[in-house]
Amino acid sequence: MTATTSELASARHLRRAAMASRRRHPSGRNVVETAPLPISYYVIAMVIAVLVPLGLVMVLSSSSITQFQAGNSPWRYFQRQVIWAIVGMLGMWVALRTPLRRVRMFCRTFWLVAMGLMLVPFVPGIGVSVRGARAWVGIGPIVFQPSEFLKLAVLLVVADVIARRGSRMGELKQVMLPCLSVIGLGAVMMIAQNDLGSAIVLGSVGLSVLFLGGAPLLPMAGVSTGLSGVAVAFALSTPYRRQRWTAFLDLMNSREGDGYQTWQSILSISNGGFTGSGVGAGSGKWGYVPLAHSDFIFAVLAEELGFLGVFAVLGAYVALAWAGTLVSMASRDRFGSLVAGGVVAWIGIQSVINVGGVVGMMPVTGLTLPFLSYGGSSLLALMAAGGLLLNVARNGR
Repeated sequence: MTATTSELASARHLRRAAMASRRRHPSGRNVVETAPLPISYYVIAMVIAVLVPLGLVMVLSSSSITQFQAGNSPWRYFQRQVIWAIVGMLGMWVALRTPLRRVRMFCRTFWLVAMGLMLVPFVPGIGVSVRGARAWVGIGPIVFQPSEFLKLAVLLVVADVIARRGSRMGELKQVMLPCLSVIGLGAVMMIAQNDLGSAIVLGSVGLSVLFLGGAPLLPMAGVSTGLSGVAVAFALSTPYRRQRWTAFLDLMNSREGDGYQTWQSILSISNGGFTGSGVGAGSGKWGYVPLAHSDFIFAVLAEELGFLGVFAVLGAYVALAWAGTLVSMASRDRFGSLVAGGVVAWIGIQSVINVGGVVGMMPVTGLTLPFLSYGGSSLLALMAAGGLLLNVARNGR
């Protein structure tokens, strides 16, 4: 078979581009000149580099007193989070350095492993139940939440399916059905663990990737409405869940019951003022705000760093979302573009839900604040996702 004129011209153009990208080193070697990294790469790296250490400081500040009162070391949670942060740095480096084509090769295997881990919390003696949710695995001193890894795995698989079959996006059985099956299975596993918050985030992230991939709007609207109805029905299925998920609607009357956490967090936030009371000087963490080191760390941050600190942290999330969106739009690799968009959606949605619950504008879901809250598996998964975002920014142009 002979090559066409356009193919020959294209091949000559590629050869000229490759030769133009090389310069002669004084030693005689050919050195490939790499294009400068985009500003979005540095913005993402800087935001993560600021939020992770800040999270470590706030975990220490918010947990040391209650741990001391419980007879444990004041450094207990801080030391564990530091270890997870180190592991997260390794995961972030691996995600950054692994070529995107290799990420695609192993994403389905990763999804199968993550789905298998979702069954482990149901094993007696290994599964750990916290606040009614049996969503943790405890093996000796190591405790982790498999659903955090499943969020990343589902994101990658959905992006891979769309990248492979994107030209057939209008055929529901070829693209939407496989993607919705992956999303639905993961959400069902999380609901079975009584972890509705994670299921909401998983569904939202999966649908966001589908939307970015060009899924038809009418079926998307129907699926979104149906999943929202299922989530609401589950939240209202028992009196306990109904009271917990609706307490924010009437905090004055529920502040001694299911709304106690949110009420106390609002009081702590109001104590912060404009400049805050100073790191370590807040009062809410003295047992007044339950789970101040994890779900409600934003309240401690607002009290100790004040409006200025809150503005800076929320601004960092906005900057990360802005830079990640630019990366997604600039990427010529469709898989990388969808992964970048999914990571931005994940961090953005989870941040909004967490902060909304802390300030009393949304139900409390038990979700962590990305990069800041105590939670090793959450930090590891999010740092790995951040590494993928940097990977796309670096190589997806």
